[in-house]
Amino acid sequence: MTMIFGIPIQAFLGQLLVGLINGSFYAMLSLGLAIIFGLLRVINFAHGAQYMLGAFVGFLLLSYLGIGYWPALILVPLIVGVSGMVIERLALSRLYDVDPLYGLLFTFGLALVIEGAFRYYFGVSGQIYTPPPQLSGGTNLGFMFLPNYRGWVVIASLFICLGTWLLIEKTRLGAYLRAATENPILVQAFGVNVPLLLTLTYGIGSALAGLAGIMAAPVYQVSPLMGSNLIIVVFAVVVVGGMGSILGAIITGYMLGLAEGLTKVFYPEASNIVIFVIMAIVLLVRPAGLFGRDA
Repeated sequence: MTMIFGIPIQAFLGQLLVGLINGSFYAMLSLGLAIIFGLLRVINFAHGAQYMLGAFVGFLLLSYLGIGYWPALILVPLIVGVSGMVIERLALSRLYDVDPLYGLLFTFGLALVIEGAFRYYFGVSGQIYTPPPQLSGGTNLGFMFLPNYRGWVVIASLFICLGTWLLIEKTRLGAYLRAATENPILVQAFGVNVPLLLTLTYGIGSALAGLAGIMAAPVYQVSPLMGSNLIIVVFAVVVVGGMGSILGAIITGYMLGLAEGLTKVFYPEASNIVIFVIMAIVLLVRPAGLFGRDA
């Protein structure tokens, strides 16, 4: 049997795959957080609840309307994104000119309300969401058995993250979004609807959380607690990458997911804290994060 560092290669690669899958969700969620913070300066504690909402919307679409996974990949981000835009228009837009702490407290309270509502109606036990038939089963790669759905998650998340980065950094819309946050008065003088851009920004970040939720539903159980269990880790990923750094959120998400997977191989007891240890070290060496800009 082939060994790597004294560990069977199947076990080693299996844990790397687990780390890569976790890293895919870390990257998508931290990307949404980085967009919202980088462009709106809002620390969105409701992001985990929106991730959970995405999973539950997909589950409810399937259970009550018979809408399967593939249509849900389009419908869920739209539904969660629109709900985020409504939240931004009705509440968050009123908090931009006050201390950022108010935005944090509002989104934290909103997350508790959303989670509490779903816990009341569904309890804390998880719901099963089966993957689509096209992605069931697995593929024997010779050195390991790769579940098809997990392979799809890794590939799809890469395309989603890179596509979002290109949208923000390389398109006219992205240029307007970034300009509107740097100098909204000047941008509005050119006839651009700045409030609409800010609403769209929050909607994009919320939609990414919802999309991550529906993609996570077949991997993890659909539970009201799934967002609160993950959001602290995702915030750590954002801090390590650099608050507001979109590319940093993507790269760091995958890196820390792999680090977590490798830790499960060599020192399983530390796998739950390794990301926070890395965060502490990075903050000591580079407080702005790996890809953040120094003040």
